[in-house]
Amino acid sequence: MDPKTRKLGGSLKVPFVQELAKENPSFVPTCYIRPDNDQYPTISNGGSFHQIPVVDMQNLFSSAEEVSDLELQKLHSACKEWGFFQLINHGVSSSLVEKLKSEVQDFFNLPMAEKSKYGQEPGDVEGYGQAFVKSEEQKLDWADMLYIITQPEDLRKPHLFPKLPLPLRESLHEYSIELKSLALKILNLIAKALGMKHEEIEVLFEVGLQSMRLTYYPPCPQPELVTGLCHHSDPVGLTILLQINDVQGLQIKENEAWVPVLPLHNAFIVNVGDILEIITNGAYKSVEHRAIVNSQKERLSSGTFTFPNWMVI
Repeated sequence: MDPKTRKLGGSLKVPFVQELAKENPSFVPTCYIRPDNDQYPTISNGGSFHQIPVVDMQNLFSSAEEVSDLELQKLHSACKEWGFFQLINHGVSSSLVEKLKSEVQDFFNLPMAEKSKYGQEPGDVEGYGQAFVKSEEQKLDWADMLYIITQPEDLRKPHLFPKLPLPLRESLHEYSIELKSLALKILNLIAKALGMKHEEIEVLFEVGLQSMRLTYYPPCPQPELVTGLCHHSDPVGLTILLQINDVQGLQIKENEAWVPVLPLHNAFIVNVGDILEIITNGAYKSVEHRAIVNSQKERLSSGTFTFPNWMVI
């Protein structure tokens, strides 16, 4: 299939949660209530034992071989045992990251009439709305999103990316280039850890597709009854998550329990996707995760997804 005609799925139009939350409801509509929310216990935030590993990019490229080898082993272990890690000293400009955070917040603060200009078109998940709503009976996530293809540039939908508010558009463009470079560095390091040739990874991902999901999770009057993003694993190669504000929400499933992720300042949260699990013959695992919501505060995040080159799959 020609990548230019490929669609990443569609979604039915549903009410925007941000607008619903502005009405300060005292209860949650039934279409958002998930009866299986307490299927697994949630581990307490306390203690470092249940925290995902931290990997230092500077150490991975250290000129001291013993330092880089040790950090590479940490990366390998994190992908193998957890499927998740936090990446510090990643080299992406902190000023760019802070600028993007501010502009994502500004986007979701726009009037509904402005955000609606970027609404999803029938049969396409790209745009402003909710992801993968397939039926009227389906339980909905307590979140709104803007989902767009960001790389390669010629796959950007002309009615979406080029029409975004100018400061956000420029920052997303620069950020997408930085994260493409970062993802390839991580994937090459993964190849090294597994004893693969770096060409094997590059042929799959160097000209692959990159997309971003900017997500807004409004405050919820009954957060224990809903999820911001229901449990899933990512059908991609690699995901790089940026926490936009300081409200926690990401949880990963580990040993039949939900483990909250406590984001570090100036860190990215990176996770193995389904495609990378397949490529590594199951050596690395793509782990189920979800997002919960807060009764008092909004949460915002930006997920960047690295897909393989569809022409070689």
